[in-house]
Amino acid sequence: MKDFFLSRIRAFGHAFRGWWYVIRTQRNAWIHAVFTVLVVLAAFWLRLPEWDWAVLVLAISFVWTAEFVNTALEAVVDLASPRHHPLAKVGKDVGAAAVLIAALTSIMIGLLILGPPLWGKLLLLFGG
Repeated sequence: MKDFFLSRIRAFGHAFRGWWYVIRTQRNAWIHAVFTVLVVLAAFWLRLPEWDWAVLVLAISFVWTAEFVNTALEAVVDLASPRHHPLAKVGKDVGAAAVLIAALTSIMIGLLILGPPLWGKLLLLFGG
C-alpha cells in the first residue's frame, strides 16, 4: 500500500514538472493564463450561477489541455525528427490548430456566458 501512495506522489510530481515546463517555455501559455484569470475574476464579479461556472471551467480546461497536448506533441516530433521534415511540420501544424480550435471555442463560450451579464453590469455602472 505504501508503494502505491509513493508512486502516486511521484506521478503528481511528474505532472507538475510538465505543467511548469509549459508555463516556462510556451509563450501562448501566458496568454491562456491571463485570460483564465480575467474570466475567473469576471465570473466572480458577475456572481454567475454554478452551471455557468461549470461550462467556463470546462472551456478553460479544454484550452489548457490542448496547449499541454500540443507542447508534448511538439517535443516528441522534435525528438523523432530533429531535421525539418514535411510530416513533422504537419504534426506540429495540426497540434497548433487543435489549440486554436479550443481557444476560439472557449472565446465563443465566454462571450455567450459572460457577455449578457457583463454588458448589463457595465450599463448600470456607466449609466447607459
